Amino acid sequence: MQPTATVLVYSDNAHTREQVRLAAGRRPAADVPQVEFLECATLPAVLDALDHGGVDVCVLDGETAPAGGMGVSRQIKDEIFRCPPVLLLMGRPQDAWLATWSRADAAVTLPVEPVEFADALAALLRSRLSVEA
Repeated sequence: MQPTATVLVYSDNAHTREQVRLAAGRRPAADVPQVEFLECATLPAVLDALDHGGVDVCVLDGETAPAGGMGVSRQIKDEIFRCPPVLLLMGRPQDAWLATWSRADAAVTLPVEPVEFADALAALLRSRLSVEA
């Protein structure tokens, strides 16, 4: 097992980024590596981080403005070679169809519910790390 996994967290809201960090903890499940967070508040920062590589999962806030996480998800799925899995944070459960449109690999609703979020993040980490192995 690799020593750490890098999780990119995109939100213009510092409180949302903190919720993500607290919900995931140091390790979202016993069978995945510890996580390190790379926080981004703007789309250029996200694109720069992905261009540099090393990101294992992206957590994107669908409520971020002006570039919402759903649009960012669709963009990076089109533009980034071997794009990491995307976990989308949605404002309402009714937005699940938009998560599908955005090509997100998983979605959870805001506010972040720790158990649901950690389970979704761990599943994406497992899938990403098994593909890389």
